[in-house]
Amino acid sequence: MRLTYPYPMPVDEAERLDALASFSIFDTPAEKTFDRIVEIASRIFDVPIALVSLVGKNRQTFKARIGLTACETSRDVSFCAHAIMGNHVFVVPDATRDERFATNPLVTGEPHIRFYAGAPLIDENGHRLGSLCIIDKKPRELFSPNDQAILSELAAAVIERMQVRRLISENATNQSRLENITAASPDAIVAADGRNLIQAWNAAAETMFGFSAAQAIGQPLDIIIPSALRPAHRRGLQRSVEHGSSPLMGAPISMSALHADGTEFPIEISLSRWTENGEPRFGSIIRDITDRKRAEEKLRHDAEYDHLTELHNRASLIGRLGEAFRADEVVSLLMLDLDGFKDVNDNLGHAVGDDVLRVVALRLRRHIDPSHMVARLGGDEFVVLIPGCGDPLVAHRLASELIAVIEEPIELEHEVIHIGVSIGVALRTQGGCSAEELLGDADLALYQAKDDGRHLVRLFTPELRRATVSRSSISSGLRRAWEKGEFELYYQPQVHLEDRRLTGAEALIRWNRPNHGVVAPGAFISVLETSLLAVPVGEWILREACRQAAAWRAFGHVDFRMGVNLFAAQFNIRDFAASVLSALSDYGLPASALELEITENIILRHDKKIVEPLQQLREHGVGVAFDDFGTGFASLSMLKNYPVTRLKIDRSFVSDIQRSLKDRAIVESVINMARAFDLDVIAEGIETEDQANVLRLEECQQGQGYLFGRPMPAMAFEESLLASKPGAAATIACPGAAAKRQRRA
Repeated sequence: MRLTYPYPMPVDEAERLDALASFSIFDTPAEKTFDRIVEIASRIFDVPIALVSLVGKNRQTFKARIGLTACETSRDVSFCAHAIMGNHVFVVPDATRDERFATNPLVTGEPHIRFYAGAPLIDENGHRLGSLCIIDKKPRELFSPNDQAILSELAAAVIERMQVRRLISENATNQSRLENITAASPDAIVAADGRNLIQAWNAAAETMFGFSAAQAIGQPLDIIIPSALRPAHRRGLQRSVEHGSSPLMGAPISMSALHADGTEFPIEISLSRWTENGEPRFGSIIRDITDRKRAEEKLRHDAEYDHLTELHNRASLIGRLGEAFRADEVVSLLMLDLDGFKDVNDNLGHAVGDDVLRVVALRLRRHIDPSHMVARLGGDEFVVLIPGCGDPLVAHRLASELIAVIEEPIELEHEVIHIGVSIGVALRTQGGCSAEELLGDADLALYQAKDDGRHLVRLFTPELRRATVSRSSISSGLRRAWEKGEFELYYQPQVHLEDRRLTGAEALIRWNRPNHGVVAPGAFISVLETSLLAVPVGEWILREACRQAAAWRAFGHVDFRMGVNLFAAQFNIRDFAASVLSALSDYGLPASALELEITENIILRHDKKIVEPLQQLREHGVGVAFDDFGTGFASLSMLKNYPVTRLKIDRSFVSDIQRSLKDRAIVESVINMARAFDLDVIAEGIETEDQANVLRLEECQQGQGYLFGRPMPAMAFEESLLASKPGAAATIACPGAAAKRQRRA
């Protein structure tokens, strides 16, 4: 009968266990030569845990460990029991997603393993005795072939040290075996006596140092030791001869070695001492770590620098800020964001975008003092750190210079590209904020620079943070308001200017906030329209306005039309037109009874997304009003491309129309343009009879404003403006009457 085990079992299990026993290393105390390797592995791969695991019959023990207190585990929970099943590195990117390990107590409990990589320890006969493994408490999606090669090389170093340990402990009868292994070892193995003379020199030493065995044996070790290190080497050798021990024994040492051609190169050397015929002997395993140093340097470089621009990255910046703050150093921080970079990527491609980023990085390096740090945070965002600078004028002057430098035309192979930049500046005085807080302050200043028109420099002030806190408070309050049903719709009447006949209303959102009263939209609408609530709240406004309009039309006001403002986010949903038509259908409201109001900002941000749904709705009879007309820069061209049915003259042109010839000329031009495009016109913000008379003389058809009624709840609207008997046309008899009735209500 074949036995089953709660872990994978190698086919050579019996031979494997015999091979492990031959090393006499299982359950032995820690040794520096192995501890050093796990320290190197932990540092190279930036992991908290690294182990040399030896897998026995029923358990694994750790010959060396870092980051773990346990010295052994049972084999059934061992990851290394899986690593010894093959000859290559065994990798588990995320243990919680691997059905073999998801319920493992080492995953669900301490040390909470998420990532594991183990290189098998393979002896000279191919038996896999255990593994050199690295462990992280965070998952890693990528463990590259180069990473695996480095881990395998370190595992090879472990097995070689195990072999040397075994050989050194054996008596003279095993001398031939030692010679065979040293001859086959990829690392140089060199032995010397107490007089500093070389006694053994394997083939790998010949390759590494350029001396043949015949040339090296009998020569002093000085032939491979740089001259600057020789005095210290001889003093250490003498102490070991006299006292029989040395703190350097067993622990790998990194140092420089000397080649026969006179060049120096980095090595790692492990020393051991024994006695032979009463005389001290010294052995060393030497590895050329030139490639490892190069790999470590690359890993270090990749961890600190941005691969595209070769500037410092965010981690490097945070580290440098941390140093400055620990030293209580004054610093200035400039945060830069390119203006128009998205257009470069969208229109010319990401390859050209990458070239632009490289050019910007080069210009920054050339203009910034070498003592300053220049970093790329990601995307098109850069940071300049000025140590020792607490003068806002100096920082502002440099920022202004950088705008001029960066905005010079960028000439690529087939393109001349113009790019802009906005800059936010924050200063940290002694005893000031943390690194992340300083970055946040600079980001707020940058946001202000962009909000003020771009291509600008703005300094951080405490008011910016207070505004952000207020915005955050409003955002969280809006979420609660939505959940608790605190939003209401108010309705402002729209009338025919000639006879004051009520034609409809504009639905306007209000927030009936507990303990605050009714909050006007100016206090929260900018936060709402950019939040995740924009779509559901916008849908609610649409449906509630349609429901109310249907109710009033059913009451007898059959020509009543409802205006509804749209949020830009509503155009992000695929079936926007269908949702509007569904609301009309659900409340039995004809399409002509609904007018959707859009602003120029919505069109500019969602140009390609809104034409089709608006055209579809227009074909069904839904009205489309262009709100705040005349306040933007692209309004005229938009009239040709969008299915607009009505223009709304902005209140800014109405407020002084009876005195300002310029305002009156603008209004006259808008009305003439609307007539040419066969569009209706309504003026907003009418507060006086004089304003209404001027607009009527200019043949403006309709109007709305405080003269005819303030925005009011549905009940007040009904009592003030819809009190006439069903079937009759509601009119506003005299200026301000509606407002007076509303106040009495």
